[in-house]
Amino acid sequence: MDSSRPPFPPFTKQSAAQKVQAAEDAWNTRDPATVALAYTEDSVWRNRGTFLEGREAIEEFLTGKWRRELDYALRKELWAFDGNRIAVRFQYECHDADGQWWRSYGNELWEFSENGLMHRREASINDVRIEESERRVFGPRPKSEHGIPFPIR
Repeated sequence: MDSSRPPFPPFTKQSAAQKVQAAEDAWNTRDPATVALAYTEDSVWRNRGTFLEGREAIEEFLTGKWRRELDYALRKELWAFDGNRIAVRFQYECHDADGQWWRSYGNELWEFSENGLMHRREASINDVRIEESERRVFGPRPKSEHGIPFPIR
């Protein structure tokens, strides 16, 4: 049985921003089991061209992701919200096993169940090759930077 995860829909600007920051914080742990608990047992995902269904599949996907995407660090920003839906823009940086750094830009559409767990996530993501000297995302965001927008490039 799924647990609950506040804040619950319908979202206000404040509660939507809390949900976005909680997601950013969780993803920055790079712990697939922890992150997967934010999704319903039957959650449906589209991540780029990969389609997933269920918390177990999400955890497996994230395990592989963070094996490939080393030193992953993420920033999310609330874009819009309505009722039980939130739209987010994000950027993350990581490097591959060869040492090549990447910045990935994306948008996510989230839909939540009444218990505050996400039951649908659709992510569109583009990757840009960067030099290590161009990095600007270093680990989890300090609390003093919560809610501060980040540049588009």
